[in-house]
Amino acid sequence: MASRRTSGYGPPVPSDAAPGGAPESAIAVRTLTTAAKDLIEGAFPPLWVRGEVTNFKAHRNGHWYFSLRDAEAQVNCVIWSSAARRLPGPPDEGMQVLALGQMTVWPVRGDLQFSVSALEAEGDGLWQKALEQTRLRLEKDGLLDPARKRALPAHPRRIAVITSPDGAALHDIITVARSRSAEVEVVLIPATVQGEGAPESLIAAILRLGRWRDADLLIIGRGGGSREDLWAFNDERVARALAGCPVPTISAVGHETDISIADLVADVRAATPSAAAEMAVPSRRELAARVDALGKRLAAAARRREDRAGTALSQVRKRLGAAASRLVERRRGRTETLAGQLHALSPLSTLARGFAVARTPAGATLSSYTQFVPGAPFDLWLRDGIVAVTAGDARPLPNGMGDPTTVVPDVSTEEDDA
Repeated sequence: MASRRTSGYGPPVPSDAAPGGAPESAIAVRTLTTAAKDLIEGAFPPLWVRGEVTNFKAHRNGHWYFSLRDAEAQVNCVIWSSAARRLPGPPDEGMQVLALGQMTVWPVRGDLQFSVSALEAEGDGLWQKALEQTRLRLEKDGLLDPARKRALPAHPRRIAVITSPDGAALHDIITVARSRSAEVEVVLIPATVQGEGAPESLIAAILRLGRWRDADLLIIGRGGGSREDLWAFNDERVARALAGCPVPTISAVGHETDISIADLVADVRAATPSAAAEMAVPSRRELAARVDALGKRLAAAARRREDRAGTALSQVRKRLGAAASRLVERRRGRTETLAGQLHALSPLSTLARGFAVARTPAGATLSSYTQFVPGAPFDLWLRDGIVAVTAGDARPLPNGMGDPTTVVPDVSTEEDDA
């Protein structure tokens, strides 16, 4: 714009021939604010600015508006939705941040503002805040509960791998899997693992696996990288899709020091893709060694069981022998007792005490004097013999003499008759 000076002092006065130099050539407000925008942006390259976040507002269209201030000044800031989607989450009120942006003018209102394209909290505050909020939401829904973790299949037939087809992770997984077992099939489901659209690509791959339903196990992951490179695996949508996967899952994101939300949701976390392949695929050599070790353990257990059974049998034999001896002794004692009782009740014992038994020649016992017929023969049984006798007169005992078991009447022997 041409200008001229009216004197040696003061600002230049627009030339009448230039736009805006006279009322007839006045410019529009939009032209003025757009010119200011071009001037400001041309004068200020992108800069990192340190300040405290205040008056933060998230608009429904996805843009973020706030101010950055220090002890002496403040500047209005905007983060457009396209840039906001690349950030882990919005900053907190009062958070100290580092903002990368460019000074500009919003032509619609003529406001001077700082257009931010990248935002970092001092330390890891912004990223840690977003990570913690995601973790708490998943934990509230039970997706981090150890009880829901599934065991890996002992002998998977087919393993699905969700990763970049161009990354080192796929090569590591295939190399380790082939070295451990040639029978296991590794199937790649390609996905973008970093940058714009990575979460959506990972979710689509997981859903594709769910529709396929012909894999025994899923390994999802990538090699190491920066925090921003790994951030897709901290996306809540990816975590929820992984939790809903119909087959057991191994998360192998980054290196040992990198813990992602996907690691927490997966059934098993592996430090690296190579470690994931080792977990997923049993080694044939290791299996053979385990079978051999199990065979030796079974043989040793059988020997120990046989030894214990022999010892137990010997103890049982001794106990049975002792029990049989005690039983014989008890029965011998009972037999002797019964024998003594029987001996005491035996007629022979009665005869031994001086009693006799009268019996007919036919063997019938004569126990009453009324059974004796004078002159009839009968036998008199004694302790050590039998005497043949003939009955004489039979009479009852005198009163008061009791009722003996055997009554022997007045008899005469054959020698007396002779």
